[in-house]
Amino acid sequence: MSQNQSGAGSAASFHEQSLPVWKRAVLKVGSSLLAADGGGLSPRFALNLAQFVSTSIAGGREVVIVSSGAVAAGRAILPRAAAAGAAIAARQALAALGQARLISLWQRFFERPVAQVLLTHDDLRNRRRYLNARATLTELLRLGALPVVNENDTVSVDELKLGDNDNLAAIVATLVDADVLFIATDIDGLYSADPRRNPQAAAIMEVKALTPEIMAMAAGTGSRIGTGGMLTKLEAAAKAGAAGIDTFLFNGRRGDVLRALLHDQLIGTRIHAAQTRESARKYWLRHVPLGAGVVWVDEGAAQALSSKGASLLPGGVVDAEGGFHRGDMVEIRRHDGHRVARGISQYSATDVRRIAGRHSRDIESILGYNYGESIVHRDDLVLV
Repeated sequence: MSQNQSGAGSAASFHEQSLPVWKRAVLKVGSSLLAADGGGLSPRFALNLAQFVSTSIAGGREVVIVSSGAVAAGRAILPRAAAAGAAIAARQALAALGQARLISLWQRFFERPVAQVLLTHDDLRNRRRYLNARATLTELLRLGALPVVNENDTVSVDELKLGDNDNLAAIVATLVDADVLFIATDIDGLYSADPRRNPQAAAIMEVKALTPEIMAMAAGTGSRIGTGGMLTKLEAAAKAGAAGIDTFLFNGRRGDVLRALLHDQLIGTRIHAAQTRESARKYWLRHVPLGAGVVWVDEGAAQALSSKGASLLPGGVVDAEGGFHRGDMVEIRRHDGHRVARGISQYSATDVRRIAGRHSRDIESILGYNYGESIVHRDDLVLV
């Protein structure tokens, strides 16, 4: 199959549609685009994907890659260690062997440094680890590195068994406040049926809402190499959509599709978010359960939060109440008891009390470490 041929369906089934304006994206690349026919990894399709990433970054955008392929790479190193569908422990060993080769594959395409970030779903469910992961990814982007994220398959028993990076990509997109989620696969987009089995399957260019009928269309559509199918991609789109992030499905094997992306044109399926990014984020912040704690602030800080959209800095903090931890949702109150806001604290109650009233530059000298200049960042805060 040539690079301009469709992985499934007709090339004329999908027409170009304009992408929305975006500044930060997560690109998920599946195993079927990286696995070589004889085992191991191949740069064949990764090259065009890398060109899309490079061009996007050169244009002032930011991209985080979520990449599968470690198990396939490991199987090439020790081909007799385990076959497809082998025991979890054997596949974990293959993932450990193959992860270095997976990162090496991506690094060969970029002059900028490629950073390996291994996560589990638990890292993103636990609030403190969530904040650490977000801080790391944000700093990598600020430094001009290219983060390549994969599940930590060597320890993620349940995730490896269930198996997909599609949902991880959606969580990462939410984690880094991405504008869009791109999912590169080996099929042109969403069809009304599996186009590999039904030549009458109709292309679906746009999905306004992920109804049960739409989800049913995707059942059973998957790859022989990857562990995720079309259903997991729609599940990922639902997760991203709940955070106000649109998802775009496209065929990463087709050169014309990648060239269109370079000009902000999609040949594939657009899945619209359920709500806007802002409303989704604020809704989530407003409804996360409060931790057992209050951060008391002075009048100046209260005004800055209320009218200037500022972050809460230690200089405006008077005191902290309770035993909350880093990553807990806390209430922010003015010294007279008036409720001002709620947000996720970057520091524990003990730390907040130690740095209250001090300048941000003094945090590290006081605590011996630094999680950032703000106690509650404006992106993690909602006014009440």
